Amino acid sequence: MSAAPAPHLESAAIAPLVRRAAAQVNAVILGKSQQVQLCLACLLARGHLLIEDVPGVGKTTLAQALARTLGLTHQRIQFTSDLLPADIIGASIFHREAGEFRFQAGPLFAQVVLADEVNRATPKTQSALLEAMEEHQVTVDGQTRHLPEPFFVIATQNPAYQIGTFPLPESQLDRFLMRVALGFPDAAAERALLTGESRRTLLPALEPVMAPAELLRAQARVPQVHASGALLDYVQALARHTRESPDFEAGLSPRATIALLRAAQAWALTEGRDAVLPEDVQAVLGGVIGHRLRLRAERGLNASIDVGLRVKNAVPVP
Repeated sequence: MSAAPAPHLESAAIAPLVRRAAAQVNAVILGKSQQVQLCLACLLARGHLLIEDVPGVGKTTLAQALARTLGLTHQRIQFTSDLLPADIIGASIFHREAGEFRFQAGPLFAQVVLADEVNRATPKTQSALLEAMEEHQVTVDGQTRHLPEPFFVIATQNPAYQIGTFPLPESQLDRFLMRVALGFPDAAAERALLTGESRRTLLPALEPVMAPAELLRAQARVPQVHASGALLDYVQALARHTRESPDFEAGLSPRATIALLRAAQAWALTEGRDAVLPEDVQAVLGGVIGHRLRLRAERGLNASIDVGLRVKNAVPVP
């Protein structure tokens, strides 16, 4: 059975919890405070997170640090080319003593699921995540099984140009509320990494700073954060620009527009506000739309262009 709706947590109580969580994760992942706050906002908005970057920049460590800091059960799935859907969902296994089939849950049945290098699996296995990410449930042998709450998928992927990768289809990409890139650390952070202990050795010492029940109440508060008519006009103007601009193959869908608003509401909560400001929309814009928009090749635009910055600069704040 799915969890009952949680009562709301007051906005004033959410920001300190988020700051404590962010501070603990930032002690492990150095120099990436903006990305860490985006990850927490994504979780508050009940979204799923895609971390895309080259190997070795801390994608897996970040996911594990988030799970431990929030006191959530977590499982790591290493995606490979021979991984099957049943390997992540589970399967019914015959028990001879009982004379019946019993469902053996797979690693997907955790509150935080780290899908490591998700684009190394075949499209068939990638698609097995679709129902789980959208509906928070899976169907096995005709029976629907609900996943734990909260349910948060953190997928990591290597750049598409690397050998042995299968690009995620648009339908799969759209299931991720945000995509973030960690990038290389600055000089100070890298020196701390060189002279300090391994980041992974710090993980077992992380203590939960937020109970799962508190997280559910915080998530329930996000849709209640006020968005004025002018703010909604701004969100719609951003979406309309992507649909009318000749730079993009297709604009933002209504689902993407809703995702942008929810992410902005969550960001406002992390800042301790009960209302969304245009600055909140701008803070999450790149993470929400960057993986949903594709530049037209014939326009001759640089593929590495910051889509979020381009759209933000093109649409004035009302």
